[in-house]
Amino acid sequence: MRILTGNSNRPLAEAISAYLNLPLTKASMKRFSDMEIFVEIEENVRGEDVFVIQSTSYPANDNLMELLVALDALRRGSARRVTAVIPYYGYARQDRKSGPRTPISAKLVANLITTAGANRVLTLDLHAGQIQGFFDIPTDNLFAAPVFTNDILRKYDGQALTIVSPDVGGVVRARAIARRLDADLAIIDKRRERAGVSEVMNIIGDVEGRACVLVDDIVDSAGTLCNAAVALMNAGASSVSAYVTHGVLSGGAVARVSASPLTELVTTDSIPATEAVRVAQNIRQLTIAPLLGEAMRRISDERSVSSLFDEPPARKFA
Repeated sequence: MRILTGNSNRPLAEAISAYLNLPLTKASMKRFSDMEIFVEIEENVRGEDVFVIQSTSYPANDNLMELLVALDALRRGSARRVTAVIPYYGYARQDRKSGPRTPISAKLVANLITTAGANRVLTLDLHAGQIQGFFDIPTDNLFAAPVFTNDILRKYDGQALTIVSPDVGGVVRARAIARRLDADLAIIDKRRERAGVSEVMNIIGDVEGRACVLVDDIVDSAGTLCNAAVALMNAGASSVSAYVTHGVLSGGAVARVSASPLTELVTTDSIPATEAVRVAQNIRQLTIAPLLGEAMRRISDERSVSSLFDEPPARKFA
């Protein structure tokens, strides 16, 4: 088993390496003067089971191309099996035709990764579960739910808690966490007028006097989360926090979260924290290194990955 990392999220790769007690494979990933990417694997990988860790986050195109070139280098280096470990799968929001003459870029990226030489894919909280079907190779989609539920149990034990989905599309994700916690569920009914702009219309469920936890997969501009937090506080919630797997947090998102009623925004380290995120008072990251590391170990040992998500004993919130 070998671990190779690109430049998109080296701290996460190093944490996974420490968890597995395996050193990172030496590789040179350079840019020519015109920013063309060059990858050279500096160790023998012939016949090895290699895992390439690379999020396709900002700059998405550079990181994606770096992943593709690394996969090709490993394939030509005669690696026995190459697994693309993609904690954050960029382009996942383009998973369907949103209008005439528009692409399905999530499928295009899946084709590129497969053609470049990946034998399987390991990712985390895909924006839409059906993206797994875009790959013609085995694909494991992990969930951040165990990481989140452990933290929620620690922070909200004994409080009246409601898990909230910020839109109808995230109900399945929110319901899964509510079930693991044996907590109540509420849903925000939202109308989106145009891309990046959302308006909260209604709250389905009882939130008055309860600590509300918003659950989502991606936070980008943070408009949806902040609008939902305002609506929940106006409906009588005692507090509002948010747990989101992928903290894209582009543009003025960090300032928007800091000025919102959110007591805390908790994300994973699938995307490395920017300086603005690190200094923000109400944004915190949880590591997914043990989760990804254990999944990688099980894949290498040909053991079950789904057993990682066996339901823990339910904990009742009043």
